[in-house]
Amino acid sequence: MTYKFQNQKRIPIILGSNSPRRREYLAGMGHSFTAASADIDERLSAGLSPRDGVLLLAERKAMALTLPADTLLIAADTLVEYDGVPLGKPIDRADAIGMLRRLSGTRHYVHTGVAVRYGEKMLADVCTTAVDFRTLSDAEIVAYVDTGEPMDKAGAYGIQGLGGKLVSGIDGEFDNVVGLPRTLLDELMCKITGEGV
Repeated sequence: MTYKFQNQKRIPIILGSNSPRRREYLAGMGHSFTAASADIDERLSAGLSPRDGVLLLAERKAMALTLPADTLLIAADTLVEYDGVPLGKPIDRADAIGMLRRLSGTRHYVHTGVAVRYGEKMLADVCTTAVDFRTLSDAEIVAYVDTGEPMDKAGAYGIQGLGGKLVSGIDGEFDNVVGLPRTLLDELMCKITGEGV
C-alpha cells in the first residue's frame, strides 16, 4: 500500500510506544523514528465508553512526552470492548482465561485511539474493527494462554500470532486489531503537517 505521508520535510518522528507491533507497522510505512514510552495512569473514569477511553488515553500519552521543536509525535492506545465493557491487558493467567471465555463464540470490538502532535497542534481519532471469535473449548483457551502470547495484549489475544486461530472473521481494518491503524495514522500525519492533503 502507498501512503500519502512521505515525510518530504524529513520531520523527526517519535513513536510514543514500546510496542514491537507498533514499531513494526510504523517502519513498514517507510518511516524512520525513535521510540519512547509515556508513563501514564491508564485507568478510565467510570461511565466513559471504551471508544472515548482509548481516545483519551492516546491523547494523554501524546501530552506526557516532551516534544522537541519540529518533531512529530505518534501515540496510540488499544482496547477490546465486549458487551460495552473495556478489556485491557490481562493482569494474570486467570484474567486472560476469563477474557477469552467471555469472547468465545461472540463478536467484540477493537478500538484504537491514535493521537498525533506536531508543534502546538494535536489531532486524534479512533478506529474500530469488529472481530468474531469461534466457539472455543476450555482446553483451547488454556493451551493458548499457556503460550504466554495473550499476556501483553488487549483482550488477551494477538490476531497477528497464534491468536489468529481463535478468530472466525473481522469487519474493518486488520491493522487496527494489531494496534496501529495505518490508514488513520497516515491521514492524521497528512492533516497535521499539511503534506499529501
